[in-house]
Amino acid sequence: MTLRRAGRAVLMTAMAGSCLLLATQSGAQMLKGHDSNAPVHTEADHIELQDKQNRVILTGNVDVTQAELRLRSARTLVNYTQGNQTQIQRITASGNVIVTRPGEVATGDTAIYDFNKRIITMIGNATIKRDNGDTLHGGRFVIDLNSGVSQATGGRVSGTFTVPKQQNQSSSTQSTATQGAPKKK
Repeated sequence: MTLRRAGRAVLMTAMAGSCLLLATQSGAQMLKGHDSNAPVHTEADHIELQDKQNRVILTGNVDVTQAELRLRSARTLVNYTQGNQTQIQRITASGNVIVTRPGEVATGDTAIYDFNKRIITMIGNATIKRDNGDTLHGGRFVIDLNSGVSQATGGRVSGTFTVPKQQNQSSSTQSTATQGAPKKK
């Protein structure tokens, strides 16, 4: 691999990580407030630039971080086109995909981001968990970045959501009930 190609591989890897992280930010509100301008750090056991096929393959302990956001997978494939400017078309992360940020974790067997359609799909054992106890499980999550609509499908979908506790509801009910009651002598 020439120095120019090695540089392009590093650039594509950084772009891939950045775009995947941005993609998940736009969907499902998981990454609200994420700094998309922060530097992207990528690590993998192996990075391969397949210039003729317009793709970069990262394999083995793939770890992409940007600010407080982190994507881990066994393998990540980045498809791109070249012209005046390199543009990512699709990112596919597979093998125990885990996307984390403080307070939230999304997991699945595979995550696909189609840049042209602006759709993110998590396939296979898709789960989102929040520190507050909220969870959502499904075979497939589809996040449409154009419409802002997210869907959970793929067999039976289940979720557990916490209900905020109302403070002093029982004591205020008691005091209201006793205010109008006649006093005992």
